[in-house]
Amino acid sequence: MATPDRLSYWNKTRSLMFVMLGLWFFFSFVIHIFVNGLNNIVILGFPLGFYMAAQGSLIAFVIMLFWFARKQNAIDEEHGVAED
Repeated sequence: MATPDRLSYWNKTRSLMFVMLGLWFFFSFVIHIFVNGLNNIVILGFPLGFYMAAQGSLIAFVIMLFWFARKQNAIDEEHGVAED
């Protein structure tokens, strides 16, 4: 891979990584900081804060995992370093 292409590849990969770290931080810490306020909202008989702590964050992490893999694969294919 040529040097300018390497820089482009790394910049896109780094940007994706920072987006994922930001989302991870949000679903790991920020939502749980506001759990008392979220508990005022009730869904199916459960407070939203409890739901986000018990299930919502895990669901978000699984979705983020698949989204990251798809985006990184697209970056790899664009720069010719994709696996078969």
